[in-house]
Amino acid sequence: MRTCRASAAGKFTVVLAAIVVVLAGCGGGPSPRAWAASVCGALTPWRSEISKLTSSTDEQMTAQTTPAQAKENLVRLFDGAEQASEAARRKVEQAGVPETDNGPAISAGFRSSLGKMRDAYGRARDTIDGLGIGEPTVFYDGVRSAVETLNKEYDASALDTSKLNSEELKQAFDEVPECR
Repeated sequence: MRTCRASAAGKFTVVLAAIVVVLAGCGGGPSPRAWAASVCGALTPWRSEISKLTSSTDEQMTAQTTPAQAKENLVRLFDGAEQASEAARRKVEQAGVPETDNGPAISAGFRSSLGKMRDAYGRARDTIDGLGIGEPTVFYDGVRSAVETLNKEYDASALDTSKLNSEELKQAFDEVPECR
């Protein structure tokens, strides 16, 4: 009978230890400052890449190239923007959920915004990739239309940071060096 009680006590100890581990894992995410630093660390290189790609796209729109050259360059540029947006989205996801009011919603908003931007770049790339190059005027009209659509979708996907609903995060974004 002693072995039965010892065995039951051992199982109870294992179950209790498992519950403590699970509860400790649920305890919390990063502090607002740590989360803001991670997010800005993800967004800073993304912004630089998007800025560089935007400048290159503007150059392509005004350069005197053949439709085939423009198509190849623009497809490559938009593909790069899509990849950069996904990389930033993944890094924000890896940052976790900030330990603050509305933390899950705020984290989800950042990820969603970057996902929408990624998708907008992907659609622009696919649209331009699908354009024929035989008729230059038609091709460049299609490019203009794709870029206009991209700009609208990009603007619509922007995260409204005024709705962070967390004074701690607003302060953290203002103070951490990674966000300056």
